[in-house]
Amino acid sequence: MTSRKLQENESPGGKLSRSQLPRLTKRTLTVLLAAFVLMLGAAGVSVVFATNPGSTVTVTDPPEVASKPGPKVAPASYPITGYFISASSRDDTNSNKLSEIKALGGDTVITFGVSLLPASLETIPASCLIDGKNCARVAAGSRSINRYFTFLDGSNWGRQALKCPDDREVDSRGQSFTVLVLPNTGSGCTSPDGVYNVVVAGGSSASAIDPSKSVASAATKLGMKYFAGLPAPAKRPDAAYLPDVSYQGTLELFTERFLQYQASANDVPGLAGFYHHTEMPLTDSATFDSVLALYASQNGAIHRALPTREAIVSPYIDARVDKSGISVDEARRGIRKIAQTADGVKLNIAIQDGMGTGKGGAFSASDADSAVDPYAASIVGNGAWGSKYLAPNKDYFEAAAAGLAGTGAVLWANVEGMAPATKLNACGDNLRGQTTKSRVDRQLQQVANARKVISFMWDSYFTCKGAGVPLKNQLQAGLTTPIITDATFSPATGKVQVVGFNLEGSTATVKWSGDKGQKVEKSVKSTALDSKYGVKKGMNPQLEMITVNVGPTSVGKTKIFSVKVTNSWGAKATEFNSLLS
Repeated sequence: MTSRKLQENESPGGKLSRSQLPRLTKRTLTVLLAAFVLMLGAAGVSVVFATNPGSTVTVTDPPEVASKPGPKVAPASYPITGYFISASSRDDTNSNKLSEIKALGGDTVITFGVSLLPASLETIPASCLIDGKNCARVAAGSRSINRYFTFLDGSNWGRQALKCPDDREVDSRGQSFTVLVLPNTGSGCTSPDGVYNVVVAGGSSASAIDPSKSVASAATKLGMKYFAGLPAPAKRPDAAYLPDVSYQGTLELFTERFLQYQASANDVPGLAGFYHHTEMPLTDSATFDSVLALYASQNGAIHRALPTREAIVSPYIDARVDKSGISVDEARRGIRKIAQTADGVKLNIAIQDGMGTGKGGAFSASDADSAVDPYAASIVGNGAWGSKYLAPNKDYFEAAAAGLAGTGAVLWANVEGMAPATKLNACGDNLRGQTTKSRVDRQLQQVANARKVISFMWDSYFTCKGAGVPLKNQLQAGLTTPIITDATFSPATGKVQVVGFNLEGSTATVKWSGDKGQKVEKSVKSTALDSKYGVKKGMNPQLEMITVNVGPTSVGKTKIFSVKVTNSWGAKATEFNSLLS
């Protein structure tokens, strides 16, 4: 990272003791005196108003008496605290990746699952051999076999995965496989009807480390949390958005064996839980009941094998007007149905905000008439945010919170760390490209009521150079950026309350229209900080609230006001527009 960030032992506004003064040079004293004069000027309150629309006059109030220095400013932190990653079979690669994420304030990593795919003897990996013969055929022996499957997750499962007499560990041609013989009906090792299914899993180098175990180990050492991807079914050939349930029983048995393996080989503090690889939109449509059934089944399996672990589900917003998108009410009912699949597991529901795919919009009521950005336009076409999307993301998250009330499930946000691909932001694949930090900041404004924010995806959208600077570097350079998520203004009292991230020690600039249409602007130092605002409100715990007072005033017909802040680190927030209540 090339940018400099404030070190923890640096304190803006720190003062010198008398014992230090005699050692100062004349030049140093001159510089300090000049800085002191500038500080006095900065302590005043500037007011901009107009006697007639279009003309402005600036007045600076006398500086206020300096208050006593407050406590040391807490380290800045970016609101994203978790990332989807690709796991490696190399310990140093995983350790370095997690260390980079932790340096950005991340404490959580998530990997996608792998699909349990129908196969045939002809499609079993040619290198999976026992005594020179097809490993699945040898493991089947004289049994009646219903179906063959592969689960090629690149892992080296080892002997801890073997539970039944006919399970096999295979090292062949430099590769490692685990062959499981599962009953076609019932559970355990013996099938009541004498019919079985064979699964060939693994497929890593015989000398490789299990990627899941490697990431869990790195997370444990760094005090982080790791959510491993669960096995997933194939997609239906006639409806690719739905799972193939023709072998649901086999998937359930295999999930049990997968989790039993994790419990015996990977039960370390860093393994926080599991991620449901199969996705669905945030809807209550019965079309997706098969996905809900899968969630319930796998959550129950987690609770039986590793009862202290959690699960993550990540449904997506689709608010596009031209695609008959999902309404806010449908989303509220839909998330409740998802929450009811928990089956004893603590379930975190991380809503994908759709800004990386063009399915969702991060805009407010005050800019609903503004044009969509070029990335969104590449998906929904040119037009205003309010005409292209049924509602802003904030409305969906508020509805989701209401839908989760009383369920025990926890609302997270999955802020998509990419953008629809254009000619200007190539990165990753031809559908998705690099986004910008300013766009991610705007997305974060919409999801303040989510307890935790995660993002898709570290590899490669945060690491590729794309249009120039990798997104992770942009975040590192902007760790101290204040992000405003809400603001209220009471003209009668002059009180302005600003909610957001990294607001400590902020000066707020408020703009509005007076009763005669004149433009009014005031910059005022915050008089109060509520650093526990998010915790008390059951929202993101990093949320803070500052209060400033611009003095009683009157306003005209224009109800829009704007707020900008500059915080203790000297970082500035993007101007936030809101409506007077």
